Amino acid sequence: MALLFTQASMTKCIKITSVVCQKNSALSTASSRKFSSTKIMHTINNKEITKSVFISQSHDIFTNLALEDWLYKNVDFTNHHIMLFWRNDPCVVIGRHQNPWLEANLELLDKSGIELARRNSGGGTVYHDRGNLNITFFAPKDRYNRKKNLELISKTLEKEWNLNPEINKKEDIVLDNDHKISGTASKLGRPNSYHHCTILVNVDREKLFIYHRHIYFITTNATKSVPAKIVNLSNLINNITVDNLAKAVGWAYLRTSAVTHKDEGWSFVEKQRGFQMINPTDDWFPGLNKILEGFKSWDWKFAKTPNFTIYKNVGFPELKDGTMRIGILVEKSVVAQVLLDIPEGVSWSGFTGTVPIVTSLVGQKFTPALFVQVEDAI
Repeated sequence: MALLFTQASMTKCIKITSVVCQKNSALSTASSRKFSSTKIMHTINNKEITKSVFISQSHDIFTNLALEDWLYKNVDFTNHHIMLFWRNDPCVVIGRHQNPWLEANLELLDKSGIELARRNSGGGTVYHDRGNLNITFFAPKDRYNRKKNLELISKTLEKEWNLNPEINKKEDIVLDNDHKISGTASKLGRPNSYHHCTILVNVDREKLFIYHRHIYFITTNATKSVPAKIVNLSNLINNITVDNLAKAVGWAYLRTSAVTHKDEGWSFVEKQRGFQMINPTDDWFPGLNKILEGFKSWDWKFAKTPNFTIYKNVGFPELKDGTMRIGILVEKSVVAQVLLDIPEGVSWSGFTGTVPIVTSLVGQKFTPALFVQVEDAI
């Protein structure tokens, strides 16, 4: 099974973990022990806050989103904070309140076998592949501190690779004032919270831009992604990899106090629970598969889309302008109404404007292919 770290880079992690893991802990490194809410609750009844770095062994976007959601819903982080590292095979991930037809070229994704996923947090659309490191910080809501999390990453980049990253007003990590290397989003509930971010190490930039393109005009109140200049860390640093970046950030997290956010040094690491390889399966995390299927479902990926109207200009050579605009009003990703813009000179009464069309398409799941049926019916 593919692991995030190479065997060589994990040697130090394994040694430290064997010292750090508590005697009664239900967690272990690269073991096949099962996870349950009861076992995790048993391990966190400590007087002081301890930390773990979890490393997902899956590269499937839906599995990793399900793992993140399972931890958020089932673990008491009062005395045990967790950092989760995860990487995905190529996919496009939209925010909870976004429109997939506005954010991605769905037809090209389908032809390329690239998954589209909707995450539980807000924010914009991102492209993932294995050159992208995802990090999730789990903590109780009252200890949620996005800025401190980003500062930990920034300080690690400065210390280990002599970079000078900055955190902008949008709480992205940028280099040279405007080149984005990390985007961020979060979910706050009761009692738990998480903040997750991406770090661009060696992402396929060509695919990142191609899969983000859309070809329709859409009106909606859905959250829209804001384009930004980006740069891969590997373009700036020859020896940086996802593995050694994750290792450096993980050690910095274990050295840092959950209360003061100060680097307490290596003696502090010995009090933590170390790095743990996580196998996100239903066997380890009972109920995970149900969450996973929810993330994969049409209802989650598409029906969660805020209402929108999508337009397309259709060619009519006999008209003065040569085109007529068709609109489809979509509610919960189902066709609610089909609209036709009547241009000047078409109606014998002189009417111009938008009129609804009586059609059997109402009630069907929306797909841009429905425009063809409307064109054929006109």
